[in-house]
Amino acid sequence: MDEIKREAPPEFVWPEVVEVGVDAPIRWLRKGWADFCAAIEASLAYGVTFTAMGWALLGVTKEPAYELALVTGFLIVGPFLCLGLYDISRRLEQKEQVKLASTLVAWRRNAPAVGFFALILALLMAVWLRVSSVVVALFFPNGMPSLAEMIANVVTAPEGIVFVLAYVMAGAGFALLVFATTAVSIPMLLDREKMDALTAMIVSVNALRKNFRPMMLWALIIVVLMGAGFLAWFAGLSVAAPVIGHGAWHAYREVVR
Repeated sequence: MDEIKREAPPEFVWPEVVEVGVDAPIRWLRKGWADFCAAIEASLAYGVTFTAMGWALLGVTKEPAYELALVTGFLIVGPFLCLGLYDISRRLEQKEQVKLASTLVAWRRNAPAVGFFALILALLMAVWLRVSSVVVALFFPNGMPSLAEMIANVVTAPEGIVFVLAYVMAGAGFALLVFATTAVSIPMLLDREKMDALTAMIVSVNALRKNFRPMMLWALIIVVLMGAGFLAWFAGLSVAAPVIGHGAWHAYREVVR
């Protein structure tokens, strides 16, 4: 099938999506780890920030339903939060000196498009919070139980299993939408200063369509690593998040010519 495209000015050169092998995600992960080690201080600074944000989310509310929604919604805004990590990998690739302060303002390279994309992700996050609350309310009209009670319900009660399946299906739909539109788009906005958000999103969707198996494997790796980080009381995010962010940069560089 032909790639999705939209009309563009005559001088515009549409980014070419390249096919990669199913082993590519492992290579991206290795390169991400290499970048993490090469700029460990700056990378850890972002990783610790991710951990602190996870702790902060749990402190926002004592309602289990909202805690669950905020934690799972963390994955929606994650690609944007990794912007500084993309810039670290970009600088390492270009043999530039990596300074944490300069990566914090990497968004300035393409501020209008990055800002517009941030707004889109914020809206998706708001929608997910509402959807998550509705799913919880359907199964627990008297309020969501605590984590310990939830685990007990899943093990002993059929409705607990049904709830988990329904919640995972709803979350998977949002996750696929976010991944399809952000897999390579945000690194592209950082790399190409004149790129607009809509074009970057379309290229990202094309990248998923043309490399469905390797990109879905990459998505699975992200979910597993982030999930492990969550289970380690968010402490694991201090390493997992930077490695994923660096790996996402290399995914973009290989998939988009």
